[in-house]
Amino acid sequence: MKSHDMRQRDIALAKAEVLTEALPWINHSRGKTVVVKYGGAAMEDPELMSQVVGDVELLKLMGMRVVLVHGGGKAINKLLGDLDLPVRFKNGLRVTDDATMEAVQEVLIGKVNQQLVWALNEYGHNAVGISGADGKTFKSEQVDPELGRVGTIREVDVSLIETILEDDYIPVIASVGCGPDGFYNINADVAAGKVAEAMHADKLIYLTDVDGLYRDRNDPETLIAQLTKSETQELLESQTLDGGMIPKIQSIYDALDAGVGQVVIINGKLSHSLLLEIFTDEGIGTMFLQD
Repeated sequence: MKSHDMRQRDIALAKAEVLTEALPWINHSRGKTVVVKYGGAAMEDPELMSQVVGDVELLKLMGMRVVLVHGGGKAINKLLGDLDLPVRFKNGLRVTDDATMEAVQEVLIGKVNQQLVWALNEYGHNAVGISGADGKTFKSEQVDPELGRVGTIREVDVSLIETILEDDYIPVIASVGCGPDGFYNINADVAAGKVAEAMHADKLIYLTDVDGLYRDRNDPETLIAQLTKSETQELLESQTLDGGMIPKIQSIYDALDAGVGQVVIINGKLSHSLLLEIFTDEGIGTMFLQD
């Protein structure tokens, strides 16, 4: 019996130590704006999704202004396969003809966005789902005729996002933009970066399928702990990044250049990675900092 009591006491003490370590970070983070880009495997696994949305809700309860921007590439690929439509990429961006654009809208707005809103609202009335087309939040234009309906964001109108935050909800934003000629497929990494820029966010977090950025992606020992803005620019100019990482790193540099305080790439498959990054001394992943 005494042994059981001691184990319970040790568990309680460990919990108290965690809270003690987190307290300064909680105080520091209250009132700060954090943009979280969510996608990849952490979105596909229901258990991981439950953990992520629980962590997002906890950030909100701790007094942070959280904006969630999501993609849904794997779900889009699945629907395209079901429709017998080709899956093509160029420089990390999805080639999007009109039929593919319809599939993108169906998946991102009609399915993934609503799944995330439902999951967050299981904790209470906490989330409102929108796309970048709502309220012309992502004012967009075509990137390249060869990419079809892939858009770049000319301007982010934060009015609707701010209204949702002021009403004490979490905005959940699907990465679809709009222009004079219709809808555009926006890379979710780029969309999250542009939202962070427009919101003058204190922190931008990319939940990915890897632990961070590697100097050699085949060698787990080469994980980069942090890079400055200048070092990030040098990395882009080195032309050593693979296709899928190019828009992410470019968006990170652009966000830093626009004044976002910190950007972090972390592994969304790691349990409670958001909390570990924000509320512990060590942090995880790769951090990108101002010079």
